[in-house]
Amino acid sequence: MATMDDIAKRLGITKGTVSKALSGAADVSETMRKSVVETAVELGYSRISRSASGKQLAVFVSNMAYEKPDDFGWDIITGFRKMAEPADYQVDVVPFTAEMQKATRYDEYMLMNHYLGAVFLGLTLTDPWMQDFRTSSTPAVLYDNHIQGNPSVTHLGIDNDEGMEMAVARLVELGHRKIGYLSSALGAYVYQTRYASFFHALHQHRLDAHQYMAGYSYRISECLEKHLPRLLDRGCTAIICSHDLLAHTLLIHCAELGLRVPADLSVVGIDDIPLCRYTSPPLSTIRQNRTELGKCAFYALSSQINQVPISTLLLHAELIERESMGPAPGGEKK
Repeated sequence: MATMDDIAKRLGITKGTVSKALSGAADVSETMRKSVVETAVELGYSRISRSASGKQLAVFVSNMAYEKPDDFGWDIITGFRKMAEPADYQVDVVPFTAEMQKATRYDEYMLMNHYLGAVFLGLTLTDPWMQDFRTSSTPAVLYDNHIQGNPSVTHLGIDNDEGMEMAVARLVELGHRKIGYLSSALGAYVYQTRYASFFHALHQHRLDAHQYMAGYSYRISECLEKHLPRLLDRGCTAIICSHDLLAHTLLIHCAELGLRVPADLSVVGIDDIPLCRYTSPPLSTIRQNRTELGKCAFYALSSQINQVPISTLLLHAELIERESMGPAPGGEKK
């Protein structure tokens, strides 16, 4: 691991200047500070070698509500803090944008802001730092995103294969033989994973697994208007949705069409957001335990900081059966 002496020798400056530059001292010019930070990243210098008194971690959030108890990210951040703060880490929650990522590379940002590592919520495949994560050295835990080949980056999530298998297996028990799938656009890693998991589960149960059993669109309204009629024409008696908000909108759309849920169509979501208990009817869903995800994020990040390279950490899924799931019309339970 590189030291401040290594940085100083490379740039021909004193170790004291390096220390000041990395600490953001006012008497170091912006040009010098930038040179020091870039050289530190190039040589592999890490904040992990600092004393324990300055332990700081970041939770970066984008495209996800997190400020109120019912928000999706609230429980994840709370779980993370429950583990990090008793271990004497300071946790900063940092909203991030594409512009921020374009302005500074990930390793440089972390070094300049004194963070030992970070958890990321709401990253998309097009975020600039997703490219940085292929070669970055600062520990990072990516919720619902995966980078191969970098031991400093961990993928965190639930076992989507397991969750989808549980949902399909239960629907088969209830007599369903035509099961469809509706999804947001496949521009996110998690939606790609859930899409593949759905078809894997269909194959496992020897059901019709042709691609016409699924549909995806960027907008929820377009997804329902374009793909729901086709799935119903195919004889689908149950539909699994890629997330709960899509499933909730499907429930409303069914009511407008005169379709009874679950008498005519069973509906299953994914995530188990608080809204699921209050939809009409209450929504069956594949639960993510978000507080436990937050705790596991700290476990993975602290492992990375201590040189234990965890590639993937998946929690078990749980099927929550509520009133939106029922026997297939005219079918028999197994």
